[in-house]
Amino acid sequence: MSSSVLYDVPGPRARRLDRILNVTFSVAFVAIAAYVVYAFAQRGVFDDRWKVLWDPPKGQTAADVWTSLAQGLGNTLLAAAIAAPIAVTLGAFVAIVRRGITRRLVTGSATVVTEFARGLPVLMLMLLARLAFGWSPLWSVVFGLVVYNAAVVAEVLRAGLTALPKGQREAGLSIGLSPMRTTLLIELPQAVRIMLPALVSQIVVLLKDTALGYIVSYPELLRKIKINRDYFGDDYVIPLFVVGATLYILINLAISRLATYVERRLRERGKGANPPEIGPAGPIPQSGVGGPPRAEGARAGDPVFGANRPVESQPMPQRYPGESDEEFQRRIGQASSQRASLRANDRTGDV
Repeated sequence: MSSSVLYDVPGPRARRLDRILNVTFSVAFVAIAAYVVYAFAQRGVFDDRWKVLWDPPKGQTAADVWTSLAQGLGNTLLAAAIAAPIAVTLGAFVAIVRRGITRRLVTGSATVVTEFARGLPVLMLMLLARLAFGWSPLWSVVFGLVVYNAAVVAEVLRAGLTALPKGQREAGLSIGLSPMRTTLLIELPQAVRIMLPALVSQIVVLLKDTALGYIVSYPELLRKIKINRDYFGDDYVIPLFVVGATLYILINLAISRLATYVERRLRERGKGANPPEIGPAGPIPQSGVGGPPRAEGARAGDPVFGANRPVESQPMPQRYPGESDEEFQRRIGQASSQRASLRANDRTGDV
């Protein structure tokens, strides 16, 4: 498609204005970056404080610093690895219950629980588990992350289920599936594929929220950075902060890339999916009787057109309601005689 179909080709004045704006914003961006670097240099950010990463003071070694940061990173990943699957599972369960069960008492209860959990701050949930229940810091962090993110995941999946065309649900119900089986077999896979970017974004949020464990004394990455800063002094906070921020960014980028790969694989699998089974036993009507073309039915194993029958043959007559065996056999014989007569006329050229 030509670009002129979507929008007008810019003229000389528009192109000149575009060049001016590009140059102006580029110069402004470079000027701001230069000012930030100059301000950091005036405050001594680029002096020898970065040696804390390879030659730390106070008799410590680089291995001590990096081991401490690695332990914090491991605790961060541990809390996220425990909380994420549980939150996604609970969120999917609540979304399925709200969609697949028709009783208002059950769906209303699930809605109340979702709104209650989503309305509470994550930190308050962690403090509740730590102070009221007396749980360990790890499980207090996991509790807060699971409760809040399960509610958000439930809402994300519910939005995906609601966004599907009504025909998807009607098709499942029309072939005899219950509302729950229709939700599980037809709607939920499509909703997950549609809302996968939002689900991945929520997992990234969950990973970053592990930093709130710092409040309940969980030794995650941010707390380890603070411990190192308290030991070495305030002059080393910027190098340690840069290392922590870089680790968070790299982990979240890895999660995003993994989600992109999974989404592409799901899309490719959807394009290459085999067609549904065709025939009287399947959900699709028999070929040639309001179903797919006969040639397609023959290739797909239709018992009428695929059992060594030529594709050009006619469909088998169907029994009428209340028709006896004798009447049905007589009507089949008449139809066979008519087809034989037509084939004979085709060979002889008679009309």
